Amino acid sequence: METASRKRGGGVFEALYKVLMRRNSVYVTFVIAGAFVGERVVDYGVHKLWEHNNVGKRFEDIPGLGQRPSEE
Repeated sequence: METASRKRGGGVFEALYKVLMRRNSVYVTFVIAGAFVGERVVDYGVHKLWEHNNVGKRFEDIPGLGQRPSEE
């Protein structure tokens, strides 16, 4: 017995295959771009988490130390 998605020509995975994995060049480009975007997202998230956990303990938060000397 076939499901309704098979009768219509495929489901999500088959559509994903048709778009991304038919040609090796498209697949490799997708993997490299995904790795780059994923790295940026993880880096941003970890940075924000670190800043949130260390508020008041950072060099910038200490009065007199984290400020640049004014040019007078």
